[in-house]
Parts: sequence; C-alpha cells; structure tokens
Amino acid sequence: MKNGILISALTLTFSLSQAFACDINGKTGFMPENKLNISKDDKETNGMTKEKFEAIVNRVYLAYSPIISAKGATLEMDNNWDDGTVNAYANRTGSTWHVNMFGGLARHPLVTDDGFLLVVCHETGHHLGGAPKMGSIFGNNWASNEGQADYFGSLKCMKRVLEKDDNQAIVAKMTIDPDAKSKCEMVYKSGDEVALCERIAMAGKSLAQLLGDLGGNSIVAFNTPDQSVVKKTFDAHPQAQCRMDTYFSGSLCDKAYSEDVSDKSPIDGTCIKKDGYAVGPRPLCWYKPSASEI
Repeated sequence: MKNGILISALTLTFSLSQAFACDINGKTGFMPENKLNISKDDKETNGMTKEKFEAIVNRVYLAYSPIISAKGATLEMDNNWDDGTVNAYANRTGSTWHVNMFGGLARHPLVTDDGFLLVVCHETGHHLGGAPKMGSIFGNNWASNEGQADYFGSLKCMKRVLEKDDNQAIVAKMTIDPDAKSKCEMVYKSGDEVALCERIAMAGKSLAQLLGDLGGNSIVAFNTPDQSVVKKTFDAHPQAQCRMDTYFSGSLCDKAYSEDVSDKSPIDGTCIKKDGYAVGPRPLCWYKPSASEI
C-alpha cells in the first residue's frame, strides 16, 4: 500500500482542501485492507497490459469528465499501473475529483476486463452515485456510500460506457451463468439489452469472487442471494455475496442511465419496490428503504 493507507469514505486526517472516500480509519478502498501485491512482473496475472489498463480507465473518463465539468469540477484519473496494490479509491482535492486505480488490482487473476471497468465505475460512483451518502465527518459528506457506489457502477456507469459496444458478439464469446441469463431475459426484450445485462452481471461476479476470496470463500452465486436484512443502511463494505447482489440488481434495473440519481433522495433514477419492481431495487443486506419506497 502507498504509505500503508488506502481509502474509499472519509479519512480522519485530511486538510480542508482534501477529502477521501474511505472508512473512518483510512484503511480501506474498493476492497477492505489487504496485503496483496501483484507487480507488473508477476507471472500469475490475468494478462492485463498497461495499454488495456489505461484504455479501460479512459473509457470512464471520456464518459464522465464532461458531466463532472458541468458541475464545476475536474475529473482526474490517477493511473498507478506500476503499483502492485490490489485496491482503488476516490478522493477530492478542492474542485478536482480523483479516481485512483492501481495495477495490482487490474492484474489480479480473478478480475476480468469488465470487472476492472466496474471498479473504475465504483470509484467514479463515490463522486456521482448520489444518496445514500457516507455519514458526515467534520461536516464533509460528499461521497456516496459503498453499496451505492456499487449500485451506481452497474445501474448507470457500466451501461453508459458499454451501451454502444457490440455486446451480443462479446457475450457470445463468454460463459454466461444461466441464472444471470434467465433473469436478464426476464427484464429486457432486445438482444442488445439482454447481452449488456449479462455482461454487467458477469463483471459483478468477477469482483464478488475476488472479494470473497479475500475473505476466505470465493463461492458466490446468482441463485443464493444474501438473505440478511439490515436495521439501518450500512455505509461500509457489505459482504461479497451482498455486493454481487447489488451489482446484479443494478444490471436488472431498467431505469435509463441518463435518468440522474440525486444527492438528496435515494429514489431518483433508481428502482424501488413501490413502483412495482420485483428485481432491480437495492438489496436489503445493506440498504434500509424508507416507507415511501415500499
């Protein structure tokens, strides 16, 4: 880790001009604190190259830089290809909104290209994902919480970035989980929409396997959703299965990616039970909906 610290909500040690998306101890990023390190010379990688790493990050930059610019800020992608850290984080320095990506995570054997793209979307989601936000620390609560950054990643970001790809051709070369396939086909009608849903779902599974492996169990499945129900919205990292459920819900929510989320209301631009959505709402394993949502 850089200086032993990686972050993904607000750190307790920051100047007035800088804030981070991390836990309050400053020890986690996209993933919980870990000692994994995969150098660019490591032989056990997924074959990721520097060129592909930069191209994937750039796709998100091109999609969201104009949107952030319209908000009076600047998006800056900090590409740390040479760094073997297996994590990622977001932070803000004044009006510059940073997404910090590391080569170690991109090279991890369990991370697919689309899985890595979803991480970039997650970190961008801390900036743009809307409510629910992290609890206010020192009056600073700009960052969407971890579950919401996950949800935004699959609900909005992946769809915006990948929509114009030939997704049917891409998915034809992939092994798609039959449970993901059946649910995507249940929600979407066109072949392109189904393929995009499947592609995002499998990206989420890639990351959930990585997160589960870090916790000692990489077994996650689309047909075994997390059955836990929180009493209040959980801001930190949910468990691996719960996070996969969140990615999958985002892929199944048919709200347009152009329909903005809100910094104030968690309802805007999302799927809620009250509107008749049986699939697509945020999972209850981390999110506590208000009475107006159910």
